[in-house]
Formats: sequence, structure tokens, C-alpha cells
Amino acid sequence: MIIVFKPNAPQESKLKVRAKLENQGFQIHESNGLNITLYGIVGDTSAFDMRTLISDDCIEKIMRVQEPFKRANRMFHPEDSIVNVAGVPFGGRKLQVIAGPCSVESAEQVTSIAQEVKMAGANLLRGGAFKPRTSPYSFQGLKEVGLDYLKAARAETGLPIVTEIMSADKIERFVEDVDLIQVGARNMQNFELLKELGKIRTPILLKRGLSATIEEWIMSAEYIMAGGNENVILCERGIRTFETYTRNTLDLSAIPAVKKLSHLPVVVDPSHAAGLWWMVEPLAKAAVAVGADGLIIEVHNDPEHALCDGAQSLKPDRFSRLMSELKGIAQIVGREL
Repeated sequence: MIIVFKPNAPQESKLKVRAKLENQGFQIHESNGLNITLYGIVGDTSAFDMRTLISDDCIEKIMRVQEPFKRANRMFHPEDSIVNVAGVPFGGRKLQVIAGPCSVESAEQVTSIAQEVKMAGANLLRGGAFKPRTSPYSFQGLKEVGLDYLKAARAETGLPIVTEIMSADKIERFVEDVDLIQVGARNMQNFELLKELGKIRTPILLKRGLSATIEEWIMSAEYIMAGGNENVILCERGIRTFETYTRNTLDLSAIPAVKKLSHLPVVVDPSHAAGLWWMVEPLAKAAVAVGADGLIIEVHNDPEHALCDGAQSLKPDRFSRLMSELKGIAQIVGREL
């Protein structure tokens, strides 16, 4: 349920409404715009008699929310949310680009790539330390050592780091060492992990599941936000369809759909969507054109010998050219890069 107060409604009147609702056991999510204040009511309002509030002349209108997600709902928060990642804002006018190798392979490798992508204009460094792989025989990542290498690259370049968490028992280490914690597609509906991530305040990059609907994706964000962590960034990375030519099918329609339904920032991962390096550039451009708040792109200095996903990685020189080309597209749609 949403309560919209009249412009310039007295604070005392709003607090009286809040107290009345909290006494009924409801949680209140307050959103303050330039001219109006909204109360998002979380809880079972089906049996609540709205007539007890309508009589209050400080209220403009009361609306019931049909979608099952509340805190992530744009009705609760009409203005776009800005999620701050170590001083880098996601969701504003400026587009943010996360770049780096799929897997951390050595200290020298990840630091060298970090320097290259920073020079090209990337704002954050990505790199997998713990790798979820389809085959148990594939490279699983350097784990804690990989985290140490990422920290060293951050110290060298100043780029905040993004890496994927696999299980709740690693949360304490991630909170200490990682600027943006990624929840991968396979863990999007690992609800126990999402609940634990809701207890921290480190920003979360939540990737869409392999076959998840848009509502299921936003509901996973709701799990994190319901625990108190509202620093969530959504990531579209392609979904599984009948098509086998590409690794996944990038759902660009998801960006405007999510923007209509939710206030959360959305970034796009064209690398995992296509699985083919030569598709990354046009898909990245399309993502910016359709309204994405950022990109996450895999960059490797030697893709032919990468331990993971070399086929979808750009070399540093191609990434640099792409960044230059994206600036023009961003300007056309009223954004900055």
C-alpha cells in the first residue's frame, strides 16, 4: 500500500499517520521527493480499513500495490535510486563501466589489466576469485589468493573491485575486502545467501538467473532489501532460450521494463550474454542506447590462453576503442561516460 501526502503536509500530521500504522504492525518505507512524501506500507494490508486514514486531510491518496515486491517497487520510490560503490555512483546521469578478466590468474595479470582498463576509462575492476563452473573439472578460481591479488590491483590503480560470492560463509571476508559483491546468475535464487546479504550494507550486484522472469529477478532483490540492505544494482546478462548460436540471449527489453517497475539501477553484461567477443561491442552500444546505467565487460590481455571465458573477452586495445565510441552514444541519450 502507498500513501501519498499532500504537498507541504505538516510533519506532525505525517508522524501521526506513521504511528497509527506502526501500531498496527506495519513497516514504513518513507520516500521524500521535491514536493511530496510517500509512505510505502510493508505488511498484509488486505484486512486494513483504509477509511481510518482517508479522513486525515494531509493525505492526497492511498493506493494498493499489486506487485509482490515492495521496497524495490518504483511506486515506493518514484525517483531513481543512486547506489554508491566506494564513491562511484550507479543510477545517475553518468554511466559506469566495470571491466576486467573473467578469472584472476596471477597478481601480474590482474594488475596489468586493471591499469589498461582504467586508462581506457573504466570505473571499477572486475575479476573472479571464486568461479562457479558447469564442469567440476574446470578451473575453479584462485579463491582467497585471488582476492588478495584483486586487493593489490586496487591498491595500485585505485579502482574499486567487483567479484562474485559463492556462499554465505565468505560474507565476512567479502565485506572487509570487496567494494561491490556480485551474486551470480546461478545464485540469484539462493534465498538463504540473499537473506544474509541483506544484513550487510556493502552494495550488491545481482545478476539475472539463467531462466528467471523479470518479476523473479526483482523479487530476489527484494530479499536483500527486506533485510535492510537497499544498495542493490541489477545486472542483465542474458537468459537461456532455444537459440544455441550465442551463449545466452541478451534481453535488452528487460532494461526499460525494470526501469518502469523498479527504481534500482540496471547494468548490462554483454560478454556473458553473447559468449563471443565480436558481439560484445554492438551489444554494449545497444545497452547504452536503451537506457542501461552501466556495463560490465570482460577484458583479457591474452584471451587465447585465458583460463576462463577467453572467447568472450576483449583485448585492451579493442576495449579502449569501444569506450571512445560509447561516449557518443551516451551523449545522444543524455548520459555521460
